[in-house]
Amino acid sequence: MTADPMATRNTPADPGAANRSYREVTDSRGRVYRVGETDRDILGHSRKLMVYLPWVAMMAISVSEYAYGSAEDTLSAAHGWTQSNTFWILSVWVFFQAGIAFPAGWLREQGLLTARRASYIGAGMCLLGFLALSHFHNVWLAILGFGVVGGVGSGLIYATCINMVGKWFPERRGAKTGFVNGGFAYGSLPFIFIFNYAFDTGNYNEVIDLIGVYVLIAVAVCAWFFKDPPKNWWPADVDPLTFAGNSKSATSLAKNPPAVRQFTPKEAVRTGMLPLMWILVVMTAGVSIFGISFQVDFAKDVGFGPLVAASSMGVMAVINGVGRGVVGWLSDLWGRKVTLVFVIVVLGLAQFGVIWAGDIRNEWLFLFFAFLSGFGGGAFYPMFAALTPDYFGENYNASNYGLVYSGKLVSGLFGGGLGSMVVDAWGYNGAYALAGGVSMVAAAIALLLRQPGRDDGTAAVTAPEARPAS
Repeated sequence: MTADPMATRNTPADPGAANRSYREVTDSRGRVYRVGETDRDILGHSRKLMVYLPWVAMMAISVSEYAYGSAEDTLSAAHGWTQSNTFWILSVWVFFQAGIAFPAGWLREQGLLTARRASYIGAGMCLLGFLALSHFHNVWLAILGFGVVGGVGSGLIYATCINMVGKWFPERRGAKTGFVNGGFAYGSLPFIFIFNYAFDTGNYNEVIDLIGVYVLIAVAVCAWFFKDPPKNWWPADVDPLTFAGNSKSATSLAKNPPAVRQFTPKEAVRTGMLPLMWILVVMTAGVSIFGISFQVDFAKDVGFGPLVAASSMGVMAVINGVGRGVVGWLSDLWGRKVTLVFVIVVLGLAQFGVIWAGDIRNEWLFLFFAFLSGFGGGAFYPMFAALTPDYFGENYNASNYGLVYSGKLVSGLFGGGLGSMVVDAWGYNGAYALAGGVSMVAAAIALLLRQPGRDDGTAAVTAPEARPAS
């Protein structure tokens, strides 16, 4: 490996770096890697903490989306809302949760918003959102409080956690990103059962208020330790030019080579791959949100008891989260694109399976396809979170992933609110069939993905150029 001389530099991104040595190496494509500093040099402890703490924060905010469907009947009765009202509240929440990702990413990359501050602000906004959901009978105020304020707060936390873990594990981001992302689903499991068995019009205020306080405390404690690595940082124990070092990292990098350079958002859009990923998020997230919104109601409509209805949603939430970690690990072995296509196909088949199980009134089969729907409906998220820096680099990942994830803006509308209209017009079978068809089209589109600037798809590296570190 050819590298430039050792250099010492103090950068705004890493104020404590004054007395630490690092070097910058450049590969044959011009990609710069900052090596020599360990995670303990920068953080004072292992970077594993930057996996576990974001995971806890993600579990805390998961109640807003994944348990909402179990609470909507009680909320409707308590506030005098219609079913359509409650669905649109969630749709607005999804819109703003996804919409804040890009502006928050831009602010972070400009140095105007740190990971810690973004999470603090998000935690406070989540509390306000739950208080609005609890105490406002006017549906428009609930939409403003929970949908807009709570959605923005959750989005700030979500985007911060996902982007941060990807920066700390650039050589093995699939498994780590999947693990953190999984908390956003199965963290809601206790609340799904609370909302189905211990939540009624007599205690809904206290329950929702306490949940808001729980989210505030859990996220704030985790956020105290949040910190991004310096730009271009690469772990000291893995050679970025030959991938020699940790065997797990070498395997992952062989299947998922690093981006050929750091793409700005405009450059990423011009490659055509970022818009394609955005379209895929719109389609797959729409199907996922539809399943989250209607799983319990469909089970009850078919005639299954409340235990099966709640269990089907619980199964979906657990597998939705666990599946994210599993496919993250698989993508390090198989490659992101292959794993993504596999996940989307499973998601589509599960929608048709739910129809079949409902038609024959088979509770166990219904739970099985809820299992598959949960797996597919969550597992694609960490794939996009890992593909974005794989394709466009880490330095602008907060903005680039914010653009990709903003596809959920549109999917939140047709997955929840417009999904309820389709159910009214076509019934549950027609709506689930449409969702399955959308998934299959998305799987075909995903085959067009390719890493910009590396058309051969290989991770081969030629002799690097030397580059001064200052």
